[in-house]
Amino acid sequence: MKKISRRSFMAAAAVSVAALALTACGGSASSAASSVASSAASSEAVSSAAAAELTTVEAGKLTMATNAAFPPYEMTTDAGEFEGIDVDTAKAIAEKLGLELQIDDMDFDAALLSVQQGKADIVMAGVTVTDERKAVMDFSDSYATGIQSIIVPNDSDIASPDDLAGKKIGTQRGTTGYIYCSDDFGDENVVAYDDGLTAVQALNNGQVDAVVIDNAPAQEFVAANPGLKVLDTSYAEEDYAIGMAKGSALEDAVNKALEELKADGTLQAIVDKYINAN
Repeated sequence: MKKISRRSFMAAAAVSVAALALTACGGSASSAASSVASSAASSEAVSSAAAAELTTVEAGKLTMATNAAFPPYEMTTDAGEFEGIDVDTAKAIAEKLGLELQIDDMDFDAALLSVQQGKADIVMAGVTVTDERKAVMDFSDSYATGIQSIIVPNDSDIASPDDLAGKKIGTQRGTTGYIYCSDDFGDENVVAYDDGLTAVQALNNGQVDAVVIDNAPAQEFVAANPGLKVLDTSYAEEDYAIGMAKGSALEDAVNKALEELKADGTLQAIVDKYINAN
């Protein structure tokens, strides 16, 4: 179990296509404006045509299964709306595909099953790519690197992953944190909860000795719960990707959209909005 550097994200910077077009064309402002308008109309037509060729669970929509209790990747606002890194990324992908995003909130396990059973087009819920999951679903290219972190009370004697041996560990059901801890420390020492918040509440109540969960939500939970801390020594590093049904015809289109979002800086801007700006 090695110490992992803090979370890193895939990012790229690019000059906007519109700016390149205006620089390359030395025409008048009116002709430039006309060119941009024409280009936008052309792009919209291409997007609409592409959407018509895509087969989705519901025509004209990109259905995303998620577990909206995983801040800052997916969460519910006081107004009952969904937001977060995964939500904004999915919206940007849907826009590029000319589709309307529909979000279905459910337990994490159910979200994974939803795409396998053809009830959702994609699953985004901080989903880690593992060999076991690759056997039952396909994945997009990675869009972020996740870190499994350990939350403990401030006065805990747990200082590293090795100290978890013999302790009661809280995790979110079906996650890689649950899988890793079960493998390393035995099923009898791992308690699975429906979501990370419930696991943290159990830690506050003394029902478990530590919680293993992804670093970004770990930081959010600790900030909201005085008396808890995240260990400096991380537990594991892993790739996040978009899950789809085996053989999904959407895989190429989703990967192309992701590539464009990385290249034009949109993905980095989304990450900055929820993490780096804090």
